[in-house]
Amino acid sequence: MSVSVIASARRLVVKVGSSLVTNDGRGLDHERLALWSAQIAKLVALNKEIVLVSSGAIAEGIKRLGWAKRPKALNELQAAAAVGQMGLIEAYERSFRVHDLATAQILLTHADLADRERYLNARSTLRTLLALKVIPIINENDTVTTDEIKVGDNDTLGALVANLIEADALIILTDQPGLYTADPRKNPQAEFVHDAVAGDPKLEDMAGGAGSNVGTGGMLTKILAAKRAARSGAHTVIVSGREPDVLARLAAGEALGSQLVAAQAPMAARRQWLADHLQVVGKLVLDAGAAHALKAQGKSLLPIGV
Repeated sequence: MSVSVIASARRLVVKVGSSLVTNDGRGLDHERLALWSAQIAKLVALNKEIVLVSSGAIAEGIKRLGWAKRPKALNELQAAAAVGQMGLIEAYERSFRVHDLATAQILLTHADLADRERYLNARSTLRTLLALKVIPIINENDTVTTDEIKVGDNDTLGALVANLIEADALIILTDQPGLYTADPRKNPQAEFVHDAVAGDPKLEDMAGGAGSNVGTGGMLTKILAAKRAARSGAHTVIVSGREPDVLARLAAGEALGSQLVAAQAPMAARRQWLADHLQVVGKLVLDAGAAHALKAQGKSLLPIGV
């Protein structure tokens, strides 16, 4: 594996999964939150801009409400998110204050990002917070989301935020060392993937389903997130959050986890927004000439040509 891309990256999105901030789903692990805050503080000291995408609100809400297991009903999940988000942000604020860092809470839905005006407003707010050296803590607004407006998982949300702020890299912290050619729990011949190109179709073939009963995403969501992040030129590192001082070591150039490099030229910002956020209803049938103009020549399709 080559030197970590995080060494030269200035603007980073760090995504922390549920298994790394909760006690196996039983509320927040405050010691771990303190560790993440300390590591991010080290990155800020290196003049890096950090946006944190963190899971954990629903797990904390379930604990605070005294429920024995995660509910299935949407309204109960929304209630747990509303209660738990209070604890999540309170815990992060306390942890970052130790390092003299201010924090900000931002809750997003797909609808926020699909609306162009709200999208631009969110981008402006985040850029202003970064300029002020504030740590934005982002989560999906689970209190109001439904299937129609749901981003889906925080891997995807991390990639969308990387596109939104034009980050240099996305770090996806997980409970696995990184990406393997097959599920190592089932196939002893599985090989670790140190370096690859984001968006390589072979990566999606390698990925399996979710391996944890705490989070909602598996390795496939992380690979798809890396593919999405690459649209704006952001590289992705998928790495174990259980590695000691993992963020600082990545920033020092140490080769950790699986590095998925954005090899394609960054997509124009407006096209990227169109590709990421507009939900398709119906279909458009194009003839061969129109398809060639769009794909091969990168041209626009005007109404007169439809």
